[in-house]
Amino acid sequence: MKHVVTLGEIMLRLKSPGFERFFQSSALEAFFGGGESNVALSLSNFGLSTRFVTALPDNPIADACVRYLRGYGVDTSFIARQGERVGIYYLEAGANQRASNVVYDRAHSSISTAKPEDFDWDAVFDGAGWFHVTGITPAISQTAADLALHAAQVAQDKGITVSCDYNFRKKLWKYGKTAPEVMQELVKYVDVGIANEEDCQKSLNVRLEDGDVDHAVTSGELDTSRYEALAQKMFETFPNLKYQAITLRESISASHNGWSACLYNGSEFFLSRRYDITDIVDRVGGGDSFGSGLIYGLHTGMADEDALNFAVAASCLKHSILGDANLATLAEVQRLAGGDASGRVQR
Repeated sequence: MKHVVTLGEIMLRLKSPGFERFFQSSALEAFFGGGESNVALSLSNFGLSTRFVTALPDNPIADACVRYLRGYGVDTSFIARQGERVGIYYLEAGANQRASNVVYDRAHSSISTAKPEDFDWDAVFDGAGWFHVTGITPAISQTAADLALHAAQVAQDKGITVSCDYNFRKKLWKYGKTAPEVMQELVKYVDVGIANEEDCQKSLNVRLEDGDVDHAVTSGELDTSRYEALAQKMFETFPNLKYQAITLRESISASHNGWSACLYNGSEFFLSRRYDITDIVDRVGGGDSFGSGLIYGLHTGMADEDALNFAVAASCLKHSILGDANLATLAEVQRLAGGDASGRVQR
């Protein structure tokens, strides 16, 4: 099986304990995480060969970050040790009707100043069959946007499947470009698009003529026929796409979500099983775990509908795991995707 390569930023995550407010107590829980690194780690956990490309400074915090990735089998040999700092984000977990909150502290991080020429792309993509990037990296800085675009172009030129989670982050687009200005160019080199309810609109400015899906985001009400139309509109706008996946989150509260997804391949539209997720442990990384599940399914040759249901099951399980990354095993995902949602003790 050919390697999966991901490119992006891995950060230090500092979270208030349990469901406390920021500095309600003096403690913060430390994890490492980031969209593309979460995908690499999850795929490695499923048994695939993965490489994570980023830039990190030469200091003990970055050393610990690299050890974390290596501990889960991710190839870190293409991490450039340069720049000033590891990015940080602070997380306050929401509960019931109180939403979660994220505060970024990632200005001047190493990846924000990394350039395409800092990496040997022939070596990075040697033996690779898949490349994954997100809309988070292009939002960090113009330099990071140039890096993501260059990597996608090289991967496309080499015949490597390119996936992109459009990941709109309104708190990051601060350097003078809007998300659509940057992302519309990047997605021209993408084969597999991944989005949630609002990413197509806000990252790419792709909207339905009769309105948008903002109401669904805030109300928890979903009309799946609209998502089929939205996926078709994505194909019309970006004819290079081979798949468009859209995750469907029904936010009943911060602790209770409905979770499903759809997939369009240009001719067929698939709707996954729906999971009712109560008592959410940690929803951060839920989209990354869906993306990794979809990549796993398509990269290993699953039928499209099976790949979609595998991805949704993987993401459902992630909501029960503390931290950014999905530590669910392949067997656990297969069991849930196969219909066993009992949660009974495995003896």
